[in-house]
Amino acid sequence: MELRHLRYFQAVAEELSYTRAGRRLHVAQPALSRVIKEIEAELGASVLERTTSRVRLTAVGEVLLRETSLLLERWEEALRKVRRTANGEEGELRLGYIGPPTQPFLGRLLGEYRRRCPRVSIHLEERTPERVWEMVAKGRLSLGLTRPVPLAEDLGLQTILLRAERLGIVVAETHELARKKQVAWKALEREPLVILARREGVGLHDAVLSGCRQAGFAPRIVQSPSLIGTVLSYVEAGSGIGVVTEGILGEGQPLRFIPLIPALTVPLVLVWQEDEDTPPLRRFRELLGEWLEAGRLWDGRRA
Repeated sequence: MELRHLRYFQAVAEELSYTRAGRRLHVAQPALSRVIKEIEAELGASVLERTTSRVRLTAVGEVLLRETSLLLERWEEALRKVRRTANGEEGELRLGYIGPPTQPFLGRLLGEYRRRCPRVSIHLEERTPERVWEMVAKGRLSLGLTRPVPLAEDLGLQTILLRAERLGIVVAETHELARKKQVAWKALEREPLVILARREGVGLHDAVLSGCRQAGFAPRIVQSPSLIGTVLSYVEAGSGIGVVTEGILGEGQPLRFIPLIPALTVPLVLVWQEDEDTPPLRRFRELLGEWLEAGRLWDGRRA
């Protein structure tokens, strides 16, 4: 028995008229009669009683109509769900990210994504850059917002550059460097520096060391915490000068960010596995691309 048979039966049973059912389905009455007979032959029981003046359901027909209505309703919902999934409107998105660099936009971006795809289940995991790459490569995350890491190319993941973030220092507003518009790397030679631990941010950590090395000195690192927030706390407490990327400072913090020269940048990228390119992931990438093009990713006022 095919779904077509059940649709034909449902129309005749609800209309209690072959003529009206035929008009509803745009099907000739002989075809409807033939299908009903096939259903009755398969069931071994009559589902409709027909006379020259009326059609009515038998007890078997009433049960069949009730079950058919439930089945077809479930089938229509299944089709709608499949179509929503194909359009990226339903499914699952597992997003890995690194915290501070994504704070300026991630909440706003996910809010817009949820409005567009309300049936997609979103799961967030804040991890270190290396861990994000690893989990995306193994299929445990759909995609990641992270920094490049050593041997990243060997993992064969797809990437989009979101931003090349410039390195600079953060100092208290009372610090003697706070009045500068930019600071040379060489000026940090004898300063106590606070930078993110390499195990938590290999790209940022190595970029700072590279900047110092190119300026001809080995940095004097006094603290190397696991969180950017702790870097800022050390700076605020007067423990040293922080070396971070732009966009880290939030509103109301009594600190200043000053770019370093010559300029060095640390990339922020979107990564995903080509074989795991599901519709919800594609919808997220499309949204991210729209925001990048419109400048909405980094400018909250235009969100």
